[in-house]
Amino acid sequence: MIPAVGFDLDMTLIDSRPGIREAYRALTAQTGVWVDADLAVSRLGPPLRTELSEWFPPAEVEQAVTTYRALYPDYAITPTVPTPGAVGALAAVRDQGFRVVVVTSKLGRLAALHLEHLGLKADELAGDLFAEGKAAALTAHGVQWYVGDHVGDMVAARTAGVPGIGVATGPCSAEQLREAGAAYVLSDLTAFPALLRKITVGPGSGAG
Repeated sequence: MIPAVGFDLDMTLIDSRPGIREAYRALTAQTGVWVDADLAVSRLGPPLRTELSEWFPPAEVEQAVTTYRALYPDYAITPTVPTPGAVGALAAVRDQGFRVVVVTSKLGRLAALHLEHLGLKADELAGDLFAEGKAAALTAHGVQWYVGDHVGDMVAARTAGVPGIGVATGPCSAEQLREAGAAYVLSDLTAFPALLRKITVGPGSGAG
């Protein structure tokens, strides 16, 4: 297996806030349960059920998840854009001879819609995973470094025994990412190609 660099999706490779905001507004319109869409998109990262549990009674959360996911393709895909440097980051991974693996808390089929719409190519995609739950996928797919914007992503990297690379493009600050165990922290992915050149000698290298 060719070694890989792993990436989170929301607020790491894609800025999904505009689309997710619209999906939450559509959910409110359909269910009659108010969701503060602006607040919800300010804390992306944890599983969908975690956010919906803030707005729906426990007995209604699973139905809300189903309804939201049914609305998602029509509302959330088109407004989403790559984060700064995302396209170049993936190109740098391939230039170094590594594979690209996306491991996200988003449901896999919805994550795939985003990647396809934006032309972001992943060799492997694992979805519906968060924090420690991502570790098995990182290991199974030969991930050597894991890049993410959330402290949960740094937990995932630490659990998998690989260096975590934090990007401060999501809800967590650079300090929070470092405190969660990030080996490196970037302001965004525009600095990633230079970091990758610095920490690699070739496929199979560890962090330097």
